[in-house]
Amino acid sequence: MAITLKNCLEYKSGTFKKTDERQIVSDGSGAAISISDCVVFPAFCDVHVHLREPGFFYKETIKSGTAAAARGGYTDVFSMPNLDPVPDSVENMRQQLDIIEKDASIRVHPYAAITVGQKGEELADIDGLAPISAAFSDDGRGVQSAEMMKVAMLKAKEHGMIIAAHCEDNSLLFGGYIHDGEYAKSHGHKGICSESEWGPIKRDIELLKETGCKYHVCHVSTKESVELIRKAKAEGVDITCETGPHYLVLDDSDLQEDARFKMNPPLRSKEDRLALIEGIKDGTIDMIATDHAPHSAEEKGRGLEKSLMGVVGLETAFPVMYTKLVKTGVITLEKLVELMAINPRKRFGLPETDDICVFDLNEEYVIDPEEFLTMGRSTPFKGDKVYGRCLLTVCDGKVVYSK
Repeated sequence: MAITLKNCLEYKSGTFKKTDERQIVSDGSGAAISISDCVVFPAFCDVHVHLREPGFFYKETIKSGTAAAARGGYTDVFSMPNLDPVPDSVENMRQQLDIIEKDASIRVHPYAAITVGQKGEELADIDGLAPISAAFSDDGRGVQSAEMMKVAMLKAKEHGMIIAAHCEDNSLLFGGYIHDGEYAKSHGHKGICSESEWGPIKRDIELLKETGCKYHVCHVSTKESVELIRKAKAEGVDITCETGPHYLVLDDSDLQEDARFKMNPPLRSKEDRLALIEGIKDGTIDMIATDHAPHSAEEKGRGLEKSLMGVVGLETAFPVMYTKLVKTGVITLEKLVELMAINPRKRFGLPETDDICVFDLNEEYVIDPEEFLTMGRSTPFKGDKVYGRCLLTVCDGKVVYSK
């Protein structure tokens, strides 16, 4: 296959420039494709996805999840450790690495667990896992003990590794499952307070000042979290954070009695959403990550209260962000590239790559989950009109997705 770009805009050194006609792939097969009048991006990187293998292949597989990622323009994804078995030992991690080697169509960087079984009681084999893991996380469960988190930070620092924290104080949840806001009050739902997120962030920032560990906050959703991280950065703390597309464009006023709006952390208030936008504009929030979390139709078909938390996002992240933030003038296209491609690789130590994804930014379409390559179908963006269709993704010189 020979693929040629003609009259395209291409991102180079922080800006977009019109490029000359050039061939980007040629494998000698004889097939020829010409792509014109499109935009060429450095391929995206998502530091927070759930690929569900080993253990939960009925929700997603590494094969289906990486196919979905490639369709979304990604060539690097970081897989979370809430699996069975939990990658808390070298033996357990090897099971995941074997599937990745066999089935992944793009690069997958697996997190190892911080604690054994993600139970928060005993430190995982960080010494053994450090050479074969991307970073450490107990995603899905916050580390409740400050003492355990400090020990983990010190051990991770020995290896120069990042702790990627799911910040959630279980003592403040009280059975909640959506934001403790107006929608919860008016519809009789149990709410999750904002302090359950920002409280652990505040705690861990103090621990970071003691330990000097590299630290990354997963899925930031509250205005208090943004302000705490902004202040910590100004004080020289080695901290970064991510937020998800849904937190930037939706809030609890958009909720419906449908589990496609249920995720953890939940959609917060309008004030929180606006604070997140300010955070991405001023650099407090470093990157956009999807927290792609597929579940079965049955698990997501029980309504807001009883369905599992989590939505899919790999195939919708760029078009949603482009349509709702770039086309509306909230941020520039260059800024979106930083958030989705440049900053994630830089923070997590990935080498520079020539991987690209090519989008037709003029194509308008309606998001239809039945067209997804992921096995998950639950998205809050179902039925939304968006711009930006991925035409091509190239990883390590190979076409991993083409429309």
